[in-house]
Amino acid sequence: MLVGKGTLPMRVFPCLASAALVAAMFAAPTVTGAGESCTEDAMIVFDGSGSMAEIGYNAIGVPRISEARTAMRRVIPSIATVRRLGLVIYGPSGDRTCENTDLRFSPQWQAGPRIIADVDALRPAGGTSLTESVRRAAETLDYTRQPGTVVLVTDGKETCGGAPCLLADEIAAVAPGLTVHVIGFKVRSDHFDWAKPDDPGVTTVARCLADRTGGRYVSAETVDQLIGALRTTLGCNVLGALEARSEHKLR
Repeated sequence: MLVGKGTLPMRVFPCLASAALVAAMFAAPTVTGAGESCTEDAMIVFDGSGSMAEIGYNAIGVPRISEARTAMRRVIPSIATVRRLGLVIYGPSGDRTCENTDLRFSPQWQAGPRIIADVDALRPAGGTSLTESVRRAAETLDYTRQPGTVVLVTDGKETCGGAPCLLADEIAAVAPGLTVHVIGFKVRSDHFDWAKPDDPGVTTVARCLADRTGGRYVSAETVDQLIGALRTTLGCNVLGALEARSEHKLR
């Protein structure tokens, strides 16, 4: 059976049709900030810049990429069963420090294994072209014509001349159906402060992409927090309830 964009495979319909019943049966809190259903396509924009491999600076004990891989493995497979996902990675590009926005693939069903494989194979390098990468993801979603979701996972600032807040204003003006969520993973300031080595008050300049498009900005410092942020921004309410109940049983 062919599945068109924005539609769900037949096996998913019963789950969505009985969302209230499932939530009540499992008596678990739903995920706030995520869509009520998983019908909209989503693009993940993943930070593969050199700073993701950073270690021993600003209270970062292990490379960000190691913990990000762990979180993606925990979250993406289940979400990919109920939602079409696509992937943009920015960073590695040889000598092209900022010409490094790489559209790996547009939204598709059962994209979990492909996303995990691409993230696992990633060797962080290059600059942070997050603005161009979010724009590429939005264009892939045909953002001026239909609703969609972009989830940006980043550890910091734009270093390739982009203007994320201008892009945010453009999206808000011409594509009210597109929501951009931003996950700031172990974001650090430019100037290290021994008194506040992991200052939670620091946010990425990309926060305006979420603030101005109706999305959420979520700060994450640990693997568990990153897992929660990914579920909040990518998952749907039914999925969140089921996963929360499942993890509770395992503990």
